Amino acid sequence: MRWPAGLGRGLAGPRRGRHAVPVDRLGLLALPLGDDGVVIGVDPDGGPAVLGLNSPAPYAVTLVGGLWTAQVLALRAAGAGTRVVVETGRAAEWEAPARAAGDEDGTPRVTVHGVGRVPPPGASADRPVLVVRDCGTRPPRGRIAAAPWQAVLTLLPHVSPVAPGLMRTSELVGVQRVSPDEAEQIGWIMGLPPTETDALPTLADGVTLWCTPRDRRLAMTRPTDAESGLLGAARRMD
Repeated sequence: MRWPAGLGRGLAGPRRGRHAVPVDRLGLLALPLGDDGVVIGVDPDGGPAVLGLNSPAPYAVTLVGGLWTAQVLALRAAGAGTRVVVETGRAAEWEAPARAAGDEDGTPRVTVHGVGRVPPPGASADRPVLVVRDCGTRPPRGRIAAAPWQAVLTLLPHVSPVAPGLMRTSELVGVQRVSPDEAEQIGWIMGLPPTETDALPTLADGVTLWCTPRDRRLAMTRPTDAESGLLGAARRMD
């Protein structure tokens, strides 16, 4: 099953001018083929699960899951050329990923800020931004909202009182292993069939069910050697 472009609803990415290559030079090119975006894992058929975060329309994501998955996604987004801005109450947990992401032209790929202290990122088609809000189960209203070329991912470790509102207003919702009671609530909010709702408490570490109002897909995030060395093995609980 091919990972649907509509699930990430992302425009592929910043549109650039066309480039012409003579036919006799095509053999020298080695380009990856497929949807542009962040490879967040593999689908049940072993195909790449690509999330297109960079969009000219505001794009909000809610992830009910673990810090490990959010950090892998942030690192991969930075590696794909997206600037990542982290708003968190546990800055120490983000220091190593921020250092590992490195700098580009003197500008850090990942910056870490306290809760409520995120400066305007200045997102544009040339410099798309992902804001990761790691602010606990009851994140305050963010100063920085989703905007053109500026996606916002809100990490919730559990289903909290603010979760239903965030999930209903997000373009994409990711759900990792939750309790049966949480699964029932998520299933009702997202309109999941009973089989998928019942499966949520049994999801393995690193597995996420990504949902929109129209589609759902499972993805297994497998860390690279570098990610394993930095973040450890996949885990649901922090």
